[in-house]
Amino acid sequence: MFDTVMVATDGSESVSRAVDVGLDLSSRFDADVYALSVIDAGEVDASPEQLREDLENALESHAEAALARVRERSPAAVTADVREGHPAPEICAYAREVDADLIVTGTRGRHGENRFLLGSVAETVVESAPVPVLTVRQLETGEKAKT
Repeated sequence: MFDTVMVATDGSESVSRAVDVGLDLSSRFDADVYALSVIDAGEVDASPEQLREDLENALESHAEAALARVRERSPAAVTADVREGHPAPEICAYAREVDADLIVTGTRGRHGENRFLLGSVAETVVESAPVPVLTVRQLETGEKAKT
């Protein structure tokens, strides 16, 4: 059913369960796994010019660490990439490039409560993705997954 599963991660705790679900699906279907982390160009551009290079380096390190965590948790090989741009369009473009059958992403990233003001990356991906999107929400402390 799925030959290529793409997991989008920003390294936040709220994406952790989505990574697990994506890796589980890829394992069940013996699918190739691609992981993507996007450095938000808007965040970099909005920072003071004197800090941009340092911020960009820090965000790149954070993205690489997020991808390393995906690789560590996967029983299979993971192809991973860091991109810079606006997250939702970059996620959709990457899905096209790798010919993904499914995109897996969390429903809340580092924007937390502000997602209602700024718009959700996951929502935009769902609306514009070229393939099905599985959104996975992080469980609250003590909440159990329904089977």
